[in-house]
Amino acid sequence: MRPTWRFMFAHPARPIALGFGAGLAPWAPGTVGTLWAWAAYAVLRPGFDDAQWGLVMAAGFVLGWWACTLTARHMAVADPGAIVWDEVLAFWLVLWLAMPMGFFGQAVAFALFRYFDAAKPGPVAWADKLFKQRAGQGIGWAQGFGILFDDLVAALCTLLVIALWRWW
Repeated sequence: MRPTWRFMFAHPARPIALGFGAGLAPWAPGTVGTLWAWAAYAVLRPGFDDAQWGLVMAAGFVLGWWACTLTARHMAVADPGAIVWDEVLAFWLVLWLAMPMGFFGQAVAFALFRYFDAAKPGPVAWADKLFKQRAGQGIGWAQGFGILFDDLVAALCTLLVIALWRWW
């Protein structure tokens, strides 16, 4: 099933899970969702201090878990590519923890995150498989968590590379 604007606005969970339309992109919705996250972070971040941004991240995780789970159920796919809230939340985490960085540093963070999210090397592949739907199993809260979890591991891998880059 390829979601549409009508599908997205038919339930309140769907705009969140579909990244407010970024997940409707006909090509590379994960990349489009990450670009949307980058732009949204640039707009939203100055209005919050670190404690408030931490609350945004925590609320985004809980709300995202709910939205991703329900949207996956509605689409009858355990981890649909159109769901991009996982990229949004994970890239916000990268930017929040790695800042301050100039445009070049942010672009490197973007490229690293997209690599880890798409190629799924090592720990990201492990995280991706951990909560996969098993034969005969419905799409439940574990799969909704899994949608978010592998991207959070990709974010941690990105942050590790950035930390090593800065140390070096």
